[in-house]
Amino acid sequence: MGALLRARKGNAHVAQLIVRNLNDGIIRRLKVRAAQNGRSAEAEHRELLKSALLAPRHQRSLKELLLAMPAAGEDADFALGGEPAE
Repeated sequence: MGALLRARKGNAHVAQLIVRNLNDGIIRRLKVRAAQNGRSAEAEHRELLKSALLAPRHQRSLKELLLAMPAAGEDADFALGGEPAE
């Protein structure tokens, strides 16, 4: 569970997010990733949240998915044989 706090910074409101009950391994990986990117753990956390939640996502349409499928035989290969099951 976490908490969302609001604070004022000059004339702007700034939200603060407190995340509790994180696994120690997650904290270690966050700190390592932050160091690799030359940022503080807090700045790295902000970047992770931004990239996960604000990045534009292109969701392909059903038409695009169907057109991307490779050819898989002839129509006759998919014909039903005999009487339909009841």
